[in-house]
Amino acid sequence: MGGALDISLDPQWRHAVAGVGLQSEERCNYLRGLVDMGSNGIRFSVSNLSPPTTRILPTLYVNRVDISLYDAQFDPETGVRIPIPSPVTESVIGALLRFQIICKDLGVPDNYIRIIATEATRTAINSDEFLKAIKIGTGLNVDLLFKEEEGRIGALGIASGFSDIQGLAMDLGGGSAQITWLISQSGNIRLSPKGSFSFPYGAAALTRKLAELQEGKSKKEADEAVAEFRKEMVANFVDAYNHLQVPQELVERAKREDGFPLYLSGGGFRGWGYLLLYVNQVHGRHYPISLINGFSAQKEQFEDTNVLKDVARNAREIFRVSDRRRIQVPAVAFLVNVLAEAIPHGIREAHFCQGGVREGVLFQELLPSIRRQDPLEVATMRFAPPSGDAILNLLISGIPQQSKTSAKRFPESISSQVIGSFVQTLYVHSIMSKESSSTAALYSTSTGIMSSTHGVSHSDRARLALLLEERYEGELPPREVDFKNSLRQLLTPEEVWWTRYVGKLGLLISKIYPAGVIDEAKPRVVLSAEWASNLGKRKDKRGLKVIWSIQKVRRDPAKLKEALEDHMGVIYKVGKRKNWIGGEDGWGMAVDVKVVEEDIL
Repeated sequence: MGGALDISLDPQWRHAVAGVGLQSEERCNYLRGLVDMGSNGIRFSVSNLSPPTTRILPTLYVNRVDISLYDAQFDPETGVRIPIPSPVTESVIGALLRFQIICKDLGVPDNYIRIIATEATRTAINSDEFLKAIKIGTGLNVDLLFKEEEGRIGALGIASGFSDIQGLAMDLGGGSAQITWLISQSGNIRLSPKGSFSFPYGAAALTRKLAELQEGKSKKEADEAVAEFRKEMVANFVDAYNHLQVPQELVERAKREDGFPLYLSGGGFRGWGYLLLYVNQVHGRHYPISLINGFSAQKEQFEDTNVLKDVARNAREIFRVSDRRRIQVPAVAFLVNVLAEAIPHGIREAHFCQGGVREGVLFQELLPSIRRQDPLEVATMRFAPPSGDAILNLLISGIPQQSKTSAKRFPESISSQVIGSFVQTLYVHSIMSKESSSTAALYSTSTGIMSSTHGVSHSDRARLALLLEERYEGELPPREVDFKNSLRQLLTPEEVWWTRYVGKLGLLISKIYPAGVIDEAKPRVVLSAEWASNLGKRKDKRGLKVIWSIQKVRRDPAKLKEALEDHMGVIYKVGKRKNWIGGEDGWGMAVDVKVVEEDIL
C-alpha cells in the first residue's frame, strides 16, 4: 500500500459541509445557463459551479428540444439544401425565451447565460440572418464555434468525465465529427497543438451522404460509389492522425497494448454506446449499470457493427435510442469500420462519455486545482462523518502494505479515491432498516444518491457499491442477488474478495464508532494487518493476520473486548475457503483475527 491511500479532506470543503454555505447572491454568481445548439437537437442546462462540488459540474436543470437544425436545411421532397426556415427560427427563439424564464426563476444572472452553436449553424446558408434573428428576439448573442474550437471544447467535455485519461478523443454530432488526442493528468490537460480535425461526417450528414451515393444506381454502382467514399474517409482520418502530432508516449503505449483507447462523446457515439449496453443487458451478461458515462467496450464488441445494425433494425424498444438514432445506426457503423481501418495500431477499447460541448465550456472555467479533484470523492464529501480522517486512517491500517519479500499487494484498482469515498459514505444508509440498507447501498452508485455524479467509471461504481453492501452485512433479498453478481462481473475475483474484506472492516468500525466520532487522544481501538504464512490450526495457510488492539484497563464496564470478539467472525468468514470468490478453488486467502489488550495510548 505505501502512500497509495494518502487522502486528506480540504478544510474549505469541511467548512461548506458544516453548513457555513454561500450567501444567495454569491451562489447566483456560480450559476451558469448554457444552450448547446447542435445539429440533432438543442440542449438547455443550468449548472452550479459553487464550491465544494464544482468539479462534478452539478446540474440544476436540463432539457432537450427536438429541433434538428441539420434536417431543417434540406427540402423534404427534393433533398436540396435550403436556408433555415422562418418557422424553425421562430421555434428556436421561443425555446430560448422559455429558457430565459427558467434561468430567472433559478437566479442565473443574465450575463451568465450563454448560447453555443456548432456545425449546423456554422454552415447554414443563412447563418448570419439566423443569428441576428436570435439576437433581436432574445437579446442574447450566439457564440459560433469554429470547427477546430468545437473539437477542443468537446475534448474538454470528455476530460470532465474522467479523473485521468490518455488516448484519442472523438466527438460525433449530427453534422460533423472531430478527432484529436487528449492527455488529462492531475488537472492539467494537453491537447494536440493542431487542435482537432473536423470532417462533415456527423451521424445525420453521413446518413444523408450514404443515401445519396446509392440513390438511382444499380447495386454494383452503389457499392462502388460507397467503397470509393470509404477510401476517401480512411485517407482523411489517416492524414488527420499524421498531422495531430500524437505524443510518442501514446504511440508506444498503443503498440504495447494493441491499440489506442478511444474516448467518445456526442449524440452519435452515445447512441452507439446505448446499443452496446442494450446488447449486454438483453443478449449478454445482464450488464448492471445503465449510465452511458463511464461505460467501456472492448475492441471486439465496439467494432461488431453487424450485430448492432441488426439490433437497431429488429429490437422493439431500445433504452435511450430514438427512432432518429436508429436510422443513423448504419452510418455510425460505417464510421466505426472506417476508424478501425484508419487508426494506426488499432482501437484497444472505447470509453463513452456524457460530456460534450456543454461540459467542455464549463470545465474550461475550472482551475487545475479543481480539475484534479476526484469526482467520486467530491460527490461523497457531503456525507463524510465527523471524524472522517481518523476513520480513514483506522481503515487503512487494516489493509496490509505491499510485502517486501513477495508480490503480495492490495489491488491498485481499488484506489485511494474509492477507499476515501467508502469512508465518506460509511454511515449514509445506517438509518435504514436491515431489510433495506444493504439493497439501498448496493444501488447507491447506479440509481441512488451517487448515480448522477459526473466523471465516475462503471468499475469504480461497482467497487464502491460492493464495499457499501458488505458494510451493511451483505444481506440481500433473493431478487437483488443477481444484480450484485452482475456488479461483481465488472471486476476481477481478486478485487471482489478485497471489497468483501474492506467492507467488513467498515462494518466493524461502524459498530465501534456508531456516531462516526473518534477521540484521537483516547482511541477505543488500534488496528494492524500484515501478510502471514503460518495461519490455521495446522499453521499451513497463507493470508492476513489482523489484530484489533484495545486499551488495557483494570476495569472494562463497557465490555469492549467481549463485544468486539463477538463481531470478529464477519472478517474471519471472508477468509474461509468456501467463501472465496469462485468457490473453494477460486480467489481468496485465509484471515486470522485477534483482539488483544495492550497500552495503546
